[in-house]
Amino acid sequence: MGCCEDSACAVGQLQARQSRTLKWVLLINSVMFGVEFGAGLAAGSVALMADSLDMLGDALVYALSLYAVTRGLRWKAGAALVKGLVMAGFGLFVLGQVAYRMFNAVPPEAATMGAVGLLALAANLVCLRLLTRHRDEDINMRSVWLCSRNDIIANVSVLVAAGLIATIHQPWPDWVVGFGIAALFLHSAWRVVRQARHEVLAP
Repeated sequence: MGCCEDSACAVGQLQARQSRTLKWVLLINSVMFGVEFGAGLAAGSVALMADSLDMLGDALVYALSLYAVTRGLRWKAGAALVKGLVMAGFGLFVLGQVAYRMFNAVPPEAATMGAVGLLALAANLVCLRLLTRHRDEDINMRSVWLCSRNDIIANVSVLVAAGLIATIHQPWPDWVVGFGIAALFLHSAWRVVRQARHEVLAP
């Protein structure tokens, strides 16, 4: 009986740690979505808008993950499946935005892109540090960690695009980064959905 109680206590402590971490990263991503999306609209940058949608997608992912923390493996796999579908939806949306911007070829404001991109990178580095300790605990936390890792790649890409736009005064680096973020969304979605589907269908 004591062994069972110790096991239940350990599980409870693990869930409590996961919940605290998810609440922090949910707050950070929710705030940064508003900041980055507004800046993307003001600067005319599809890369910033795509990155902000990544933040929004992550906030939704973290909310689902928080709900799934105290559930069984089947629930966690189901939450991961929903996360994958959300990522796929955002990827398709960003592709549409890239196509739209290509028909309205005006270079975005590089200074705004760079400043907000640096802020987003700092926020995501904090999130990644918080989540790294949980990445091997279960599929729920693994999928969350993957989302955070992808954010770092997207942030660095936005900064590179801002530097190129400031140098050559052309809009195409913004399109390229927007397309790259969309591709990253879709690739990650495929991996998460494949793994989650396998666990959902497992006997």
